[in-house]
Amino acid sequence: MTGPGDVQAAFCAVLVDEWARGGVTDAVVAPGSRSTPLVIALDADPRLRVHVVLDERSAGFVALGLGLATGRPAVVATTSGTAAVELHPAVVEAAHAGVPLIAATADRPPELHGVGAPQTVDQEGLYGATVRWAVSPGVADLAASGSWRPLAARSVVAATSAPDGPGPVHLNLAFREPLLGSAAGVTGPVGRAGGAPWHQRSGPAGGAPAEPMVELLAAHAGGRGLIVAGAGCGDPTTLIEAAQRLGWPLLADPRSGCRVPANPVVAAADALLRVAEVAAWRPELVLRLGAPWASKVLAQWLAGLGPEVPQVLVDPWGRWADPERRVGYVLAADPTAVAAALLAATGRAGQAGQAGTAGRESASEWARQWAAAEQAAQAALDRESARDAPLAMSEPAVARAVVAGLPDGGLLLASSSMPVRDVEWYSAPRQKVTVLANRGANGIDGVLSTAVGAALAGGAPTVALIGDLAFLYDAGAMLGAGDREIALTVVVVDNDGGGIFSFLPQASELPGARFERYWGTPHGIDIGAVAAAYGAAVVPVRDRGSLDAVLAGAAEPGVRVAVVPSERSANVAAHDALNRAVAEALVTL
Repeated sequence: MTGPGDVQAAFCAVLVDEWARGGVTDAVVAPGSRSTPLVIALDADPRLRVHVVLDERSAGFVALGLGLATGRPAVVATTSGTAAVELHPAVVEAAHAGVPLIAATADRPPELHGVGAPQTVDQEGLYGATVRWAVSPGVADLAASGSWRPLAARSVVAATSAPDGPGPVHLNLAFREPLLGSAAGVTGPVGRAGGAPWHQRSGPAGGAPAEPMVELLAAHAGGRGLIVAGAGCGDPTTLIEAAQRLGWPLLADPRSGCRVPANPVVAAADALLRVAEVAAWRPELVLRLGAPWASKVLAQWLAGLGPEVPQVLVDPWGRWADPERRVGYVLAADPTAVAAALLAATGRAGQAGQAGTAGRESASEWARQWAAAEQAAQAALDRESARDAPLAMSEPAVARAVVAGLPDGGLLLASSSMPVRDVEWYSAPRQKVTVLANRGANGIDGVLSTAVGAALAGGAPTVALIGDLAFLYDAGAMLGAGDREIALTVVVVDNDGGGIFSFLPQASELPGARFERYWGTPHGIDIGAVAAAYGAAVVPVRDRGSLDAVLAGAAEPGVRVAVVPSERSANVAAHDALNRAVAEALVTL
């Protein structure tokens, strides 16, 4: 005889089957009782890898890291009550960063709500407007089995291609005791032939750009155009080729994939735009693709160009990433399609002889200015951050060394606060690396867990560059990490507090004791001891040789933590010295 537990088991088996059909490959499970039917179904399906993480907050970020690295949603499953609440930080980051995620929270059945039952909170609408889609289907009922596959398939579609772009979805799944059952005797809904998912959404987000916009952009070919590329800017090869054809410099965020050694690529934009002579350069048009940079200097420079300089923002979902409100055109189109259309348009123009000699000369001079400035800046940064230079172990130099020392095919997860800025401002172009960061909500919560998830995603050697506070916030991510099949190196820059605040007016305008209490926040904790307590191999780093040795071994299996000591006031001075060196290098241009 089929019982309620069997129906719940069949319901969960259908969910998992449909998730796998939709491309889901990973699930993160935080232990609990009420989620038992779902956990058993996840464990029984060989198409999914299941990762057990004890802490729900960490589990959410591990799932986020998996989605960030692969573009596929990972399922994160929790029991009911505050366990579900603990996912909220990761859900918020996924929403703002456009990372697909399926939060599957177990819930108590309706009769246990409002009567003081343990581990029972109102979980419907728990994450509010941060999710792309939310549903509470109630306790599984065989009479409603026709909705099971559409429910699971829609969760994948909503997580990967909702109208606002990829993001988190919430399935709040009520289970009634008995929680154990067998799906074998339940005739559930049959899936589509050939393993196809129940629902699919076809067509690239945004699609091709409208012809008038292509004409507007192409009209500036050979002129003083400028491309600013961030994460999500499309195919780097196509975009770089388009920049070369247009004769435009390409300012490339490390997360864009475009920061490679190529003629139009400019990596040192932040340092260059701190120089008055470079900041005075004025483009005729700016094409912005992908997420904004962390650099306030670049943002303020773009904001100061004035309304006479058209700025075109390309986003596949038409999202409005323009905090300074200076963009004149928001183009809902696929960035790669835009670059390809510009290649085609400029190719036609060249064949037709439409690009005149004056235009080509202007493009050469404009591009030459930026290329020469970039070359001088990189030479200055190389010199000032060399192994034997006084600034070799400064925080910017460490960030530059980490990017340079990543193994080919490696992945870097840069923490918010100073690490992602130092990577953005000071890393040199290089091939065959991927740079990721949690830049949706821009917080330092869950960074280590995100790195674990990213390392689990594809097995690439993974390095996390993280500050001491971010490490301590998420140190629990180290629990059991060494038992996973990953190669993860965590480089912790330890300046005993919140280093980024030393760059703000609070540091100079408030009494030292007050600043230290509320912003500097020294903790006095031995980071290496904390890491060792979780079973990680700890490597003290005192010089560049030892840092380079740690990075050289980043492809080796296991988890290791390299602690790099720093001092907050010295860090501010190091940034000033590097930016000054770049400015001095430009004097001779």
